[in-house]
Amino acid sequence: MGQENPLISVTVCVRNGIQWIDGCLEALKNQTYRPLEIIAVDDGSTDGSTKCLQKWQDDKSEVPINILVQEPKGLSSARQLALENSSGEWVAITDIDVRPGQNWISNLFAESKPISPEENVVAVTGRTIFERADDLISKVRSVEIASKYRSRPRRTSLANGPCSMFHRESLINIGGFDPEWYHAEDMEVSLRLIEEGGTIVYAPDAVVIHVPESGKKRFLDKRTRDARAHVRIVRNYPRRRRKGPDLDFIGSSTIVLLVAPLWISALVSGLPFIYSILTSSELDWDTIKQWWQTKMLIFTLILLILHQFILIRGPLGVVIRGSIKETNRFSIFVLFSLRTLTFRWSIALWKGLLLGVYDSIVGKNGHRGIFKR
Repeated sequence: MGQENPLISVTVCVRNGIQWIDGCLEALKNQTYRPLEIIAVDDGSTDGSTKCLQKWQDDKSEVPINILVQEPKGLSSARQLALENSSGEWVAITDIDVRPGQNWISNLFAESKPISPEENVVAVTGRTIFERADDLISKVRSVEIASKYRSRPRRTSLANGPCSMFHRESLINIGGFDPEWYHAEDMEVSLRLIEEGGTIVYAPDAVVIHVPESGKKRFLDKRTRDARAHVRIVRNYPRRRRKGPDLDFIGSSTIVLLVAPLWISALVSGLPFIYSILTSSELDWDTIKQWWQTKMLIFTLILLILHQFILIRGPLGVVIRGSIKETNRFSIFVLFSLRTLTFRWSIALWKGLLLGVYDSIVGKNGHRGIFKR
């Protein structure tokens, strides 16, 4: 890369991620793009991450690395601190648990030039590939993320946190990253940039590799945070007021959200039916067919079967279909595990939505509060 290229600042934040620091910073330092600087922020870690990061401090090398430390204030606050201390014309953001490919920044910058007069490119977002481990969670997450990217258009509505680059002045002009935001800071700044007439473009060749997202608790906690933050996004940027492309990175959440109500309605409608069978001494099929609960049960079961069909034919079905290569027992196990997972996933989403509504009422986590509008 010639020196006619502008300086790009790459920023990454960490809280208690010591196991990922060396791999991430090594990948950032090995980027082919020049000139480049790296800014890493420790957000109040307690696991030794601060000390590990400080070993990387080097402001004299070809790719200077500066380490900043703050009290635990959250990811949005840490991103803002990195932005304020950056010097590049463009500022890239990533996460500590990803490994950017060597040409990640080069490919982001290559797409930063507008291809039509109406484009005012203020952000470029790349592609995140989730690695797979042996567990179902990581496979589901990998498949779901891949399906989101598969049909993504060039002009998009979201500069994803693990793999994006922003025009620094444009980002500062909209206020940067608000420390009050609870999660989804990447979506919030994306919509603000679009609201001000900016364009976000997708660069599919700008790839970062995410470590496997394993463990049910971690997976479900993240889905709760996503849903909770989404309430803020929808409230602050309802579709009737949003400019540019519609939200294009929702994924399977909409259909998964339906799972818990369907299962609960099936249970509730079936209880009277089951109770009647267990307690009646004389019961024939003609009598059973007349009971309203039978009709309700059949209706609900049809909905559940329809939902399961959609899951199997949808992106999550790749996991199920892949199990055909294994034994029949493993296939049944995967079907049962996925059904259980989607139910818990649905509960996690509803929990997040309720917490988001609570935030909107009391004015927490980036909400103004219903009495402060």
